[in-house]
Amino acid sequence: MWTLKAWQGRFLPHPLPPHERLRHYASWCDAVEGNTTFYATPTRETVASWARQTDPDFRFVVKLPRTVTHEYRLTDAGEPLRAFLDAVEPLGPRNHALWIQLPGSFGPAEVSTLERFLRRLPAAHRYAVEVRHPAFFTEPGAARTLEGTLAAVGAEWIPFDTTTFFARPPTSDAERDAWLKKPRMPLRTRALTDRPIVRYVGRDDTAPTVAGWRRWVEAAAGWLHEGRSPTVFIHTPDNADAPALARRFHDDVRAAVPALRPLPEPIPAEPLTLF
Repeated sequence: MWTLKAWQGRFLPHPLPPHERLRHYASWCDAVEGNTTFYATPTRETVASWARQTDPDFRFVVKLPRTVTHEYRLTDAGEPLRAFLDAVEPLGPRNHALWIQLPGSFGPAEVSTLERFLRRLPAAHRYAVEVRHPAFFTEPGAARTLEGTLAAVGAEWIPFDTTTFFARPPTSDAERDAWLKKPRMPLRTRALTDRPIVRYVGRDDTAPTVAGWRRWVEAAAGWLHEGRSPTVFIHTPDNADAPALARRFHDDVRAAVPALRPLPEPIPAEPLTLF
């Protein structure tokens, strides 16, 4: 996501041609969730333009199409999967992980289906799985089975932390909308690989958002000290300040791990003047 209307004129210049927006976003953050690919597989030309706008070390975590994960439920999905893999190939080293978000109805009884699917995927990519069935969080046996399945192929388990968001009732239209749509996911902070990925949802109010991410600052710092390379995505219901919040989160982690590389200097949203 790099084209939010609320960012125009604040984080990104306005007007700005579509083929320039990602380049400006990449001056604020060094990773992005590729959520639009869930709804439609882009053309190779579109993906190649993403690559041209970013440095080789920029991180894309690109979501598999819902045709594969939700309609076919990982079974007999060869054709749409091949089309997707071909489309994202131009990202090259920027393809940090392919994100497999499973529906909330995909439970422990279907882990064998996930295992078969993962074992058939090309070894050229890394994979990260997001599950939303409550049993994976409340039943230790189900969690162990899933962890074993993912670890066997070097795949990561993406925690989607909504605990801060659901800690108190909504107070804005964006929060009320998210209250109905976001899943109530239990907290999980365990990493399986050397590339943990976290999705965190706070509030439109900055104070509780920052208070809620303290555990992730500690987790990220710990992972870095262990030699891991975490990627953390910061969300709020309206996402209006997400780039600035992401940089603040990075600063908090860097305060604990001074060796962490700073983020790039943002491209000014408006031309610089002398007066």
